[in-house]
Amino acid sequence: MADDRSTTAYRSVFLSDIHLGTRGCQAELLLDFLRHVTCEKLYLVGDIVDGWKMKSGLYWPQSHNDVVQKILRQARKGVEVVYVPGNHGDRARDFCGVHFGGVLVTRDAVHQTADGRRYLVAHGDEFDTVVKHAAWVAHAGDIAYRVAGSLNTVLNRARRRLGFGYWSLSAFLKSRVKNAMKFVDSFEIAMAGEARRRGLDGVICGHIHQAQIRDIDGITYVNDGDWVESSTAVVEHFDGRLELLKWAELRTWSMIERAPRVQWRSACRWPRRLPA
Repeated sequence: MADDRSTTAYRSVFLSDIHLGTRGCQAELLLDFLRHVTCEKLYLVGDIVDGWKMKSGLYWPQSHNDVVQKILRQARKGVEVVYVPGNHGDRARDFCGVHFGGVLVTRDAVHQTADGRRYLVAHGDEFDTVVKHAAWVAHAGDIAYRVAGSLNTVLNRARRRLGFGYWSLSAFLKSRVKNAMKFVDSFEIAMAGEARRRGLDGVICGHIHQAQIRDIDGITYVNDGDWVESSTAVVEHFDGRLELLKWAELRTWSMIERAPRVQWRSACRWPRRLPA
């Protein structure tokens, strides 16, 4: 467990489904993670900013801006930052191949670990039949998910005041719904199948907010989770080993509140154009 001053260096870090611009986003936890982790390469595996939610109204507290600035600051310091857009920011796919503030936008990527294994890095929505073939169902589900996320925020605010750690209502409900678990299994098999089709060793994705590392018929399936329900990330050690970090379980609110706040210089500005 990280204390309030220590940092841990990794070769690569994979983050997805942050959903900045929504009330369910655990931006404070993510900022705490970014303060304690350094890396050579940072992959943003989709749905970093929630374009769907921002169409219906702007919610952008200082902590969300701090996350963006922290990532851009890492890019300026030499971290290779790769952004793979997801379905909640699919308009950014029109800018694949373009750099924004030192961040490369690409539809997907192939990452080679230190031990030579090759992984497809993709958000995963293109392998989600609901998103692909029934967009209105996906949007209706997103509304229901945001309602659950709002309840989750209220619940955890109360837990925080009582001295309890973070707990995800959305993840709890999902784990109790049989059809949701069947969907997750089908999604994982489809993603592993795409990696096999491309002749790769595995796949690293997001989208379904279900963090996991497992073997599927010889293909390593990796999902780095999210920063709404589970507050998880996948990291690559310098020997090529991949590890799933469950940051909400590693840190307590009291530890986060003791951590030094990020002070941004007035010279920090948004880039002229950001991906959706």
